[in-house]
Amino acid sequence: MQDDRITKLGAVPRRDGSGRALDWVEARRLLDGLPSGGLNIAYEAVYRHVARGDGHRCALRFIDKRGRRSDLSYEALAGEVSRFANVLARLGVQPGDRVFGLAGRVPSLYVAALGTLAHRAVFCPLFSAFGPDPIAVRLKTGRGRVLVTSSKLYTKKVAAIRDRLPELEHVLVVDAGLAPEGTLSLAQLMQEAPEAYEIGPTDPEDPALLHFTSGTTGTPKGALHVHEAVVAHHVTGRDALDLRPGDVFWCTADPGWVTGTSYGIVAPLTCGVTMIVDEGEFDARRWYGCIASEHVAVWYTSPTAARMLMKAGAELAREYDLSSLRFIASVGEPLNPEVVRWSVDAFGMPIHDNWWQTETGGIMIANTIERDVKPGSMGRPLPGVEAAIVEREPDGRVRVVEEPGVEGELALRRGWPSMFRAYVDQPERYAKCFAGDWYLTGDLARVDEDGYFWFVGRTDDVIKSAGHLIGPFEVESALMEHPVVAEAAVIGKPDPVAGDIIKAFVTLRPGTEVSPELERDLMAFARKRLGPAVAPRQIDFATELPKTRSGKIMRRLLRARELGLPEGDTSTLETFT
Repeated sequence: MQDDRITKLGAVPRRDGSGRALDWVEARRLLDGLPSGGLNIAYEAVYRHVARGDGHRCALRFIDKRGRRSDLSYEALAGEVSRFANVLARLGVQPGDRVFGLAGRVPSLYVAALGTLAHRAVFCPLFSAFGPDPIAVRLKTGRGRVLVTSSKLYTKKVAAIRDRLPELEHVLVVDAGLAPEGTLSLAQLMQEAPEAYEIGPTDPEDPALLHFTSGTTGTPKGALHVHEAVVAHHVTGRDALDLRPGDVFWCTADPGWVTGTSYGIVAPLTCGVTMIVDEGEFDARRWYGCIASEHVAVWYTSPTAARMLMKAGAELAREYDLSSLRFIASVGEPLNPEVVRWSVDAFGMPIHDNWWQTETGGIMIANTIERDVKPGSMGRPLPGVEAAIVEREPDGRVRVVEEPGVEGELALRRGWPSMFRAYVDQPERYAKCFAGDWYLTGDLARVDEDGYFWFVGRTDDVIKSAGHLIGPFEVESALMEHPVVAEAAVIGKPDPVAGDIIKAFVTLRPGTEVSPELERDLMAFARKRLGPAVAPRQIDFATELPKTRSGKIMRRLLRARELGLPEGDTSTLETFT
């Protein structure tokens, strides 16, 4: 394995001064807890900063589509969160009831999420680009009692399915003005609600967050998390993302996904930062301008976005003063080594990849600011996280693989605070995720002699060709090393001799012309880098690759279209040409 690590110039000491790993008991002590006892996410994210005398600090800075800015201090945010909690109380919402959010990156959605948690109800985010059927499935599965949305989204996507949702009692629209028939004006309810609210007794194991998987395979699963998850949110924000009180932090993830909740709402606020929320969509100049004008110190984005920025060129990045940046991280899919090296050229620092899942609730494995970065690696387990490579035995148990470099399934020893506690109404599906004390992630990986973990692929993504097990990510990363390739995805295509052969789909950088010569050049390039057993035997050129709204390339959909198979659930599909 090639070791082209990017060495950190001077390790940054841990800010607790101990120089030793924190366990979860120590991590819990970093939080305050409710004055009357217990643990509540909203209190740790908002109210405790006011109680400590830091209420004047800016908590949220909203930038609308036109670039207009508005700030909410922690004290002002606490007032809005209290009003929303009182709105729920007035509507008869009880602790444990489910409140769904279906809106874009607007202030009311963030207030609703925190107000729901303060009221001890369960918040469930939905992505605003979902169609009516995916919305209906999730609301019905999650037994949503309240929906917070916009008038436009309600009229376009919810009104027609309302009769399929008998448990949905209240729809609160965030727009100013007249609410559509069958809905209530959230602005009016907030105006009438008191600005003071006392959070009731909250057990750390009380349910808090419900996150649905993307539904790219099978039916959507509702992963339930509890208030104790805030312990992991806070310490991973501090240690994996290097968040420090007073930092300006920007997480580009939409709040409709777990990243946009765990690290777009909860973690940064518990760390006392100023959080940027940009309503606008991706635009390279807008993004660079935001970092420069807002003096962003820590930036958390997706590999897809990073590749799009790389496609625009490092020269564009150099047009802006990005000197405020101290740390850049990414999540959502593996980060190609070429992107990490490009980041050093463009920003003067690597993008630090990390790994976690909807089920883990928070970052488990990361390239942290203290350690060298190995481009292509997802890093090392964080303090308190025990990760291993395992092999499943016929009797249902697993064997931990001790040898470095051996591929197997990534597993985590159960017990971390943000571990999901259930799949809603699917206990058997939940039980299958565990073997004894190990949570089986469904991801294939390997660990090297230095303890760095390397993603290989999903268990159902791995391609077997002529006796070789081939991880798509390895092939995709090699193709992206070619100077004209912007993105790549590979699948296994049935072959009567080899079982499967590797077929690649690539998008090209602007100005590159498709030609038979280019295809041959890419083939030769891949064979040279990977060897004939692993390199693609076929290459197709595409304008775009199919992705979920969270940025993951849908290899399943590529395979289905290539082989003429049923496409399954495409509700999370972004684009494909």
